[in-house]
Amino acid sequence: MNAPAERSNLQSAGAALDAETKGRWVAEALRAREGGLPLDAVVVLDCARTRDQVAALREAYGERMRHVHLKAARFLRARRYDERREATFEDTTFEEASEDATERAIPELAGLADVVIGTDALDGPGILARAVAGLGLLPGRPTPLVDVLVGAQYGSEGKGNICAHLARRYGVLMRVGGPNAGHMVADPPYKYVQLPSGTQSNTSARILVGAGATLWLPQLLKEIADCRLGPDRLSIDPQAMVIEPEDREIEERGLEVIGSTKQGVGAATARKILNRGTTPQFGAPVRLARHVRELKDFVRCTKRELEKAYADGVPIMLEGTQGTDLSLHHGPHPHVTSRDTTASGCLADAGIAPHRVRRVIMVTRTYPIRVGGTSGPMMREIDAGTIAARSGLPAEAILKTEVGTVSGKARRIGEFDWEQLRRAAVLNGATDVALTFADYLDTANAEATTFEQLSEATRSFIAEVAAVANAPVTLVSVGFETAVIENGFDQ
Repeated sequence: MNAPAERSNLQSAGAALDAETKGRWVAEALRAREGGLPLDAVVVLDCARTRDQVAALREAYGERMRHVHLKAARFLRARRYDERREATFEDTTFEEASEDATERAIPELAGLADVVIGTDALDGPGILARAVAGLGLLPGRPTPLVDVLVGAQYGSEGKGNICAHLARRYGVLMRVGGPNAGHMVADPPYKYVQLPSGTQSNTSARILVGAGATLWLPQLLKEIADCRLGPDRLSIDPQAMVIEPEDREIEERGLEVIGSTKQGVGAATARKILNRGTTPQFGAPVRLARHVRELKDFVRCTKRELEKAYADGVPIMLEGTQGTDLSLHHGPHPHVTSRDTTASGCLADAGIAPHRVRRVIMVTRTYPIRVGGTSGPMMREIDAGTIAARSGLPAEAILKTEVGTVSGKARRIGEFDWEQLRRAAVLNGATDVALTFADYLDTANAEATTFEQLSEATRSFIAEVAAVANAPVTLVSVGFETAVIENGFDQ
């Protein structure tokens, strides 16, 4: 039935349909429009106008149909009606609309409803939250679905290849941090600075960049283009902080002494904290992802995207950047980065609650490295020649590998630090350890494709790592361009 869009005309048309179909027309119209609605989907009703309509919907959908009745004081309903009326140029006044017989009987429907909600002091999202809870649609204890991957040392532990190897197991890949850390991936070859390292390894996964991230727009836009990401796949949180050229200039002037990669992450983070008033206290005014025209198609609340994944039972991988001993709070200050790099810090930056975590995969190298220069303490520094003599690898190959992904500087190399491993495992709550650069222990390991094919000395080293970390070594990387060996890692 086509009726003029005036309230009085619609009321008359609805009454005629109710009389003709005994209220079945609403259920029939919904059936015709529901499309691919899953058979087990819950149908929430909040706009029934008669007892017959409610009865017909319950008959059509059975226990799947839930009836929410909303009520408000008359003066509030009048005010809301008038606000809508101004926007729609409605001729029918609230008083006229309220005199309709069907409208007068609507309050009686509260007795038929599964949930009755007073909306006097609620907005739309508040009503939805009350309705979902009142209908018992919230799950019980959440199923842990999030695996967090973090570095145990000073960064450059080989997290990128581990993430790329595991990526196909997850429906959502998420990254936090900023462009001061790059993750190299061998297959397909790519250097990820802003996006998750599995973006091209699992092209069906949804990609999230969390609210705690800092964004260097030229690099981010390059990666979006290189990875051919559209808004159907990529979501960037509106709260993510944009780095300005001035931030990089500030770090160029003052942070060489601590070995900073000087990408502007710390300065941008400081501005996000300091410039919350009307007048900037430090540097440029704050610009967030939601303010950037080039990102408008990708900007959406990543916490909402995570909630969708939780509801659908989709596994999530959260990729941290840098290493535990670069944590602003837990590393040796001042030789630290500008954020907390532990698993808990990554969760906070992403907006993920601790009880969502299924496992914490801690990546550790056989020989830790630090950025070149005066980048901070290491237990015992050695050189590439020492590793070459022990492993049989050419020193030239080691030197070629040990160059900073972002800084481009030759890295400092140290002996394996067992206390660092123990401390990192405790701080992160490691459930799994991924050991990388096994070829640095023995060049023969580069040919291994199973755990048993690793050298006996390497297997003994792995057993010691597991004992000190109090977590099994379930992943072993034997070389940059070779496969990762799984050692009891399961989904």
